[in-house]
Amino acid sequence: MEPIVVSVDDRLANPGDTWSIAAHLDEAGYTLGDHDFSLPRGIDYDVVLTNAGEGILVTGLLRAHVVGTCDRCLGDADFDVTSEVDEYYLFEEPEELGEDEDEADYELVSSDRTIDLSGALLTALVMETPFVVLCREDCKGLCPVCGANLNEGDCGHAEQIEAEREEERLSSSPFAALAGLDLSGEPERGE
Repeated sequence: MEPIVVSVDDRLANPGDTWSIAAHLDEAGYTLGDHDFSLPRGIDYDVVLTNAGEGILVTGLLRAHVVGTCDRCLGDADFDVTSEVDEYYLFEEPEELGEDEDEADYELVSSDRTIDLSGALLTALVMETPFVVLCREDCKGLCPVCGANLNEGDCGHAEQIEAEREEERLSSSPFAALAGLDLSGEPERGE
C-alpha cells in the first residue's frame, strides 16, 4: 500500500483538537499469507485524528469489497470488509512501557511532524479478512478423483468415494478378523 502521509499541523496543535478525514484509495489489492486479494472498488476510509496530549489517536472505519480465491473450489470468492481503524502515534518514544503495552501498540510521529496512515489501514483490512476464504458457506469444493467443481453438479464419484471409505472403515476395524468366522454351529469336516 502506498504511504498516506498526513501532516500534524495547526489543526492538531492542542490536546483535544480533532480532524476528520474521509477519502478513497484506488488500491488494487493485497496479499495475506498464500492468498492474493483484489480490491475492484478500492478502499474507502473515514477516520478522526485526535490530539490526545502524548500523541495522535486515529480512529474510524474502513470499507472495501474484496475478491479472492475460494479455498475449497478455487473459484472467485468475494466479500465485503468493514473494519475499525485504531492506531496511536506518539510524539516521543516512551521511557518505559506499561505492563499491558508492547511496542506494537503505537507508532511514532515522524521528525517532520507527519504520520503515515497506510499501516493502520492495512492492519484494519487484514484483521477482517477471513482466514478461510469461501465463495459461499456451503461450498462443496472439488472432487478429489476428477477435480470437477461439485458446486456445478455431481460428477458421480461421491458414491464411489463413500463406498471406498466405508470399505476402509470396515477393514480397519478390530473386528474385521471375525468376518470369516462360521457361527452356524455345524462342526467342520475333519473333526
